[in-house]
Parts: sequence; C-alpha cells; structure tokens
Amino acid sequence: MSAEAQAFVVFSVGMLVLMGTGMNMALALVLTGAGMAWVLDFWDTQLLAQNLVSGVDSFPLLAVPFFILAGELMNAGGISRRIIDMAQAWVGHVRGGLGYVAIGAAVLMASMSGSALADTAALATILLPMMRQQGYPMNTSAGLIASGGIIAPIIPPSMPFVIYGVTTNTSISALFISGIVPGLLMGAGLIFAWRWVLRGLNLPQGEPLPLRERLRVTARAFWALLMPLIIIGGMKSGVFTPTEAAVVAAFYALFVALFVHREMKFSAVHGVLVRAAKTTSIVMFLCAGAQVASYMITLADLPNLLTGWLGPMVENPRLLMAVMMLVLVLIGTALDLTPTILIFAPVMLPIAVKAGIDPVYFGLMFVLNGAIGLITPPVGTVLNVVAGVGRISLPSVIRGVNPFLVTYVAILVLLVVFPQIVIEPVRWMR
Repeated sequence: MSAEAQAFVVFSVGMLVLMGTGMNMALALVLTGAGMAWVLDFWDTQLLAQNLVSGVDSFPLLAVPFFILAGELMNAGGISRRIIDMAQAWVGHVRGGLGYVAIGAAVLMASMSGSALADTAALATILLPMMRQQGYPMNTSAGLIASGGIIAPIIPPSMPFVIYGVTTNTSISALFISGIVPGLLMGAGLIFAWRWVLRGLNLPQGEPLPLRERLRVTARAFWALLMPLIIIGGMKSGVFTPTEAAVVAAFYALFVALFVHREMKFSAVHGVLVRAAKTTSIVMFLCAGAQVASYMITLADLPNLLTGWLGPMVENPRLLMAVMMLVLVLIGTALDLTPTILIFAPVMLPIAVKAGIDPVYFGLMFVLNGAIGLITPPVGTVLNVVAGVGRISLPSVIRGVNPFLVTYVAILVLLVVFPQIVIEPVRWMR
C-alpha cells in the first residue's frame, strides 16, 4: 500500500475512532493530521504548530466572531422579537398563523445573523410558549421552528459560507449570492409543508389586526429590517467586503440595541461579549485543527486519489453530484456543519471542479447538506436546541421535523437536477 493510501486510511479510520471516543473535534483533527504526517514521513512539530496558527490567521475569518456577536446582540437588544412581532401582526390571525409567523421570522432573521443556533433559540424562546398556549401540537411546532432555523446558514450573511470560502479559497461574496434563491425556496417549501400538516388539526383562528396597528408594529421593526439591506447592499455595491459587513452588522446591532430600542443596558454588553467569545473560540479552534489535517490531505494528494477511485463518475457531473450529496447526507447525520466543512470540503471540491462542477454551486450544495444535517439525528444540534428551550423530549421533536425534512430533501434533489437555479442568479448579480 502506498504512503498516500495509508494516509487516507489514517485519516478516515482515525477520525471515526477518535470521534467515537467522544474526543473534542478540534483535537481529533490535530491528532489525525499528526498521524498522517507520520505515515507520510513528514513529521515536524514546528510545521504542525505553524499550521495551527495559519488556520485562524485569516482576514476573511474575522467575519465569524462579528456575525456571532451580531446574532447575540440581536437577541439581547430586541431586534429578533420585533421581527417576530411584525410577522405575527400580518399573518398571526390565520389558521395555524403562528407557524407562518415562525417561517416568515426565520427567513427575515436569517438575513441578519447567519447563525442557525442563534435564530432557532430566539424563535423557540418566543413562539413555542405561545404555540403551547393556543393548543398547537408541540412536536410539529418544534419541528417547524427547527427547520426554519437552518435557513440561516443559506441566506446571506452566512457564517458557514465564510468558513467554506476561507477553507476552499472560494469567493465569499459569490457564495452569499448563491444562497438567496435556495433560501427563499426553503421558506416556500416550509409554507407548503406546514399547510399539509395543518390538515385535520383544529387550530384557533383569530381576528386580523387593524391596518393602523399592523403598520405601527411594522414601523417598530424598521431598524431591524434595515439591517439586511445595509449588509447585502453594501457588499453588492462594493462599499465593504463580507468581513467588513460582519463588523458593520455587529456595530449596527449594538447601536440599535443601546440607543434606538434601548432594551439593553451597557452593563449587559459584557455578558453578550462573553457569550460571543465562547462560541467564537469553539469555531476558531476547529478551524485551527482543520488546517493541520487539510495540509496533510494536500500533501497526500487525497483528492486525486479519490478521483481515480471514482473513475467514470467524474465524466458525469450530475451523477457525481448526486453521489457526493448522498455521502454528505450520511456525514451530516454524524457531524455538525462546521466540522463537515473543515474536514471534507478541501477533499471533495477538487473532485467536483475536475468534473466541471461550478465551485460556487458546489459550495451552496455542500452547506445546504450540512444544514440539513443540523435537523437530522443522531447529532441534530438544532433539534437539541429546540428540545431544550421548549422542554420537549428529543424523540418528539424528531418525529415533528420529519415532514419538513422531506421537503428539504426534495429541494436538494431539485437543485441537483437544475443547477441553473443557483448558478444563473450568481452570474446575473456579478
């Protein structure tokens, strides 16, 4: 067996064994990279240390802590609640209206924070008690909110797109643009799925609010609605880069929370910064560990090795994409989104490019698969958030998410068959 093949075995088996022991993912990546270095006769502790540092020494990665901070400030400063209030004012009175509120609010909040966990926690905290009080089935309601939460990694600004772009050297701006249409499709798909779920349920139907009251609630959400316009408009016009957009988003959320809504006091800023720093440290440590493994993957030339194994599928881009998406679905059930990107994107993208698949399109599909994994057991990070916030058993939430999971898989198949849905908007907006 060649040294490259041995390195592949060390990488795949090592990750499975270390993850099976419950080891921290970042440490597992470092140890796996070290094992590959040993097999490749490239062992050098100084080189390992340099790769750890270079994994986080990246200007585009600065977007991650600031988008995380923006999400925390949105929740603490009342921005998220105003979005939900606005959605409820317009559609909350219809039968099953709180479900439509959850979908609309999820799409709007996704265009501000880019964090599935932050958006899901905000939606679940506010809407699940209201749904319980009005007699909504808790398992389906929790499943809907979890499904809405994973729109955040797709609609810009998206932290997973930032991480993917840095990891694979793909245009982050183009990735942001690629997520607009699929994100809206996800929202539309949830609406149809929720309408189907509503059959046979006797849910309350309220009286619509007067137009004056609706406009008043919408006006209260003005500053929240302005945030995505500033972020997307600034990037599209070239005023600032995606990294700078994250800084603008964080400072805008801080300004609105302190001086416009005045729902957050200066004394609360410290707690928000600490929460954002803790989340950032987890993501950055993963990026550092992934750089070690990624460097060794490049040295072992694993993408070309796998390309040789895949053989004829490289000549058929749609078949190759379908197979890769199936593999990623299986991976997504076992790994969180960020580790999936950091570990597998550098291996799979060169194979996709060799088959003639657009790298931006592949990035969108990669992140979409990983996002679906957030609501797929056994890991299902977003499912755990909803279960914890709503005090609902995890098996119940898993049952409730199934109709929406089927909808997302259908959208995934649609995008595999018709890649132009993603590619054409990117070409047009460029």
